[in-house]
Amino acid sequence: MDRKQIIPKELRYTRNQFDNEFPTDDACLEQIKEQRFPGGVTVCQKCEAPRKHHRVTGRTAYACAKCGNHIFPLAGTIFEKSTTSLRVWFQAMYLMGSTRCGISAKQIQRETGVTYKTAWRMFHQIRKLMSEDIRLGGSGSGVEMDEMYHGGRRKRESGRMLLADRGKRVTVSGIVERKGRIVARISKELTVAATNALVKEYVLPETVIFTDDASGYRALPRVEGMGYQHKRINHSQKVYVLGDVHTNTIEGFWSLVKRGIGGVYHSVSAKYLQSYLDEYSFRYNRRDSGNLIFPAMLRRVSELASSQPLQ
Repeated sequence: MDRKQIIPKELRYTRNQFDNEFPTDDACLEQIKEQRFPGGVTVCQKCEAPRKHHRVTGRTAYACAKCGNHIFPLAGTIFEKSTTSLRVWFQAMYLMGSTRCGISAKQIQRETGVTYKTAWRMFHQIRKLMSEDIRLGGSGSGVEMDEMYHGGRRKRESGRMLLADRGKRVTVSGIVERKGRIVARISKELTVAATNALVKEYVLPETVIFTDDASGYRALPRVEGMGYQHKRINHSQKVYVLGDVHTNTIEGFWSLVKRGIGGVYHSVSAKYLQSYLDEYSFRYNRRDSGNLIFPAMLRRVSELASSQPLQ
């Protein structure tokens, strides 16, 4: 039996590598500083000119080499004002990024020694890094669009959701590029107006859109000025593939989400469901990155904090 590592060397990031790179809180802070202010050089707000900044002993601050004005690399990040060790934050991010179907806050509690309340809060802060605004498709390329329902209990095994179930279940709409990225968003309901608004926000003009025969998708070709092509597969007649017309890609993602939530988290409330969808989407969009999800999450820390004030 072939037991060789299947992940290419350049896409590997092991626990040993993590421990060697981030052995202490200071090493973690230095990484955030280098991402935001390479070499410690940034515009000093007091000098109003680019200056070299040096670490202030015992603090998470760096001081201007000329005037001593401080900058704070953690300002505007999810780590700001947290009393939890920065290395524990990094550990949680590494564990979250190295799994394919999610990891529970209870497991992070066991791995890091923090309380469950702290682990739970850290996870919800980390998921904020995974929220992305992207646009899919483009001229001649294809995307699939479909919906899933979360929560409640079905009154029948097959077919669409009954009217009596709608108050108990959350509708989630997804759009995915074939062999590409995905966007998944909570929708109040599957209506023509809701689906058209979602498509206009996330799908580029002149894209081919593949859907099933749900009534909410019937007006997509008429979205003004966008030039979409719309192809439908008749699921109600048990037809699932017809040439290149199918929604198998998005349904595969729904399967991943449902198995992950059911097997790892067991239950997710409607209030926090979007953050879990962001987590699964973030990993899915980087599924060809091997074990480099954690470095991608670290980069998001600096990207999201870049517009925040330094002090």
